[in-house]
Amino acid sequence: MDSSSSVTSRSSTVPELPGFYYDPEKNRYFRLLPGNNNCNPLTKESIRQREMESKRLRLLEEDRQRKKAIRTGLNSLFLHQKRQLGLLSSTSYCRRVHELKVNCMQRQKVEIRSPPDFFDSTSANPFQLLLADTACETVFTVNAADRGQCKYGIIKLDSLWNDHLQVDMCDNFNFTNHKINAACWVSVTHPDSHLLLCLMGIANTPGSSGLLPVSQFSNFSEAVQSRMLCSVKIPMAWSCAWGLNPQVGSCFSTGSTRRVYVTNIVTGLTQTFSTESDVLAQQFATRTPVLYNGCRSGEIFSIDIRQHAKKRCRRKRVCFFHNSAVTSLKILQDENYVMAADMAGKIKLWDLRTRKCVKQYEGHNNQYAHLPLHVNEEAGLLLAVGQDCYTRIWSLQDSQLLRTIPSPYPASKDSIPNVAFSSHLGGRRGVPGLLMAVKQDLFYFSYNTDTWCEH
Repeated sequence: MDSSSSVTSRSSTVPELPGFYYDPEKNRYFRLLPGNNNCNPLTKESIRQREMESKRLRLLEEDRQRKKAIRTGLNSLFLHQKRQLGLLSSTSYCRRVHELKVNCMQRQKVEIRSPPDFFDSTSANPFQLLLADTACETVFTVNAADRGQCKYGIIKLDSLWNDHLQVDMCDNFNFTNHKINAACWVSVTHPDSHLLLCLMGIANTPGSSGLLPVSQFSNFSEAVQSRMLCSVKIPMAWSCAWGLNPQVGSCFSTGSTRRVYVTNIVTGLTQTFSTESDVLAQQFATRTPVLYNGCRSGEIFSIDIRQHAKKRCRRKRVCFFHNSAVTSLKILQDENYVMAADMAGKIKLWDLRTRKCVKQYEGHNNQYAHLPLHVNEEAGLLLAVGQDCYTRIWSLQDSQLLRTIPSPYPASKDSIPNVAFSSHLGGRRGVPGLLMAVKQDLFYFSYNTDTWCEH
């Protein structure tokens, strides 16, 4: 038994005394002082932060020496033998290989080449959003700027193999000052040609949602005036989604305070649907003209947007509940299941036909943050970043937690990582990998083709 485990076991057997804290390393009690300020050396909050930082540093060290697979007896030789004997299907074999590779990924820092004015040399511009397009060739980024403003940029992943990323910035600083509550890629003139942005209001300017052409993100387009297309004025926009079904047409939705807005970009007309709670998460189905919504109340419901928005018209179809506010929705490819995460840290897989939860993915951490889910069905993986700043990876099939990746920085509210995972990171010729943005830095976790986890 190592020293850390012996200390943990010892502290768990020591009785708790009101008003005192037991330090397992010094093997003695210390009095807890009231309050929580810089003059107080020992409070419950300071103790909790110290324990969290100690855990993070220990996991970082374990991560550097990672060699073993999470499943007992699972290694490359074992998988190859079962595949040769016909005991594993192609799908199962590929998923197990992904599990092995994900478990062996190593962190590498990426150098960012950017326009001179994008990253201020005198102050850090931390990442607030990282959003990969459909092909994972390009990533849309939002970085914090001075005075509560934001800067938008585009990262090209085609140079990822040389550990150099080229960042292109929209040069119109009068536009890049709105905080973004939600964003998604939109295919209008060609795949991923626009970005759908939900912007918060500033002073007397109301919030809005609309489309921004990706072509305006260029370091050489100084004369181009950046402006939103099909902009809809909304007091508070929490979520957005782009219609993927042909019957929907060219429509996007915006989730707001007890409202759902569906806007047709061709006609400019907007339908309004009333809800009983704020809509924090949205996604359109592909096979049917149905919009799924997750609410602050924990309710998940669908709307068939072909229905006319009359006051007495029954619009809700599928309806079930979480016990906390729903922060993210992901419809699986067969569209019989939907994945949902909430502010209680619960991740559940729902069967839309029976309206029952069929799987839960344990270990996620959330209390109040608006955190997304990342589902990769090709690799059979589910990823989520917790409020504790740990990135967790689960097996989509059996919900087993495969890996917990600690942040390279101490946990805080402004250092929660933003991630993007793909089986083809960098485009069609790319390889699987994880991109992670923490504070002002970018990290790349790549599949190592020469190294296999052993057991």
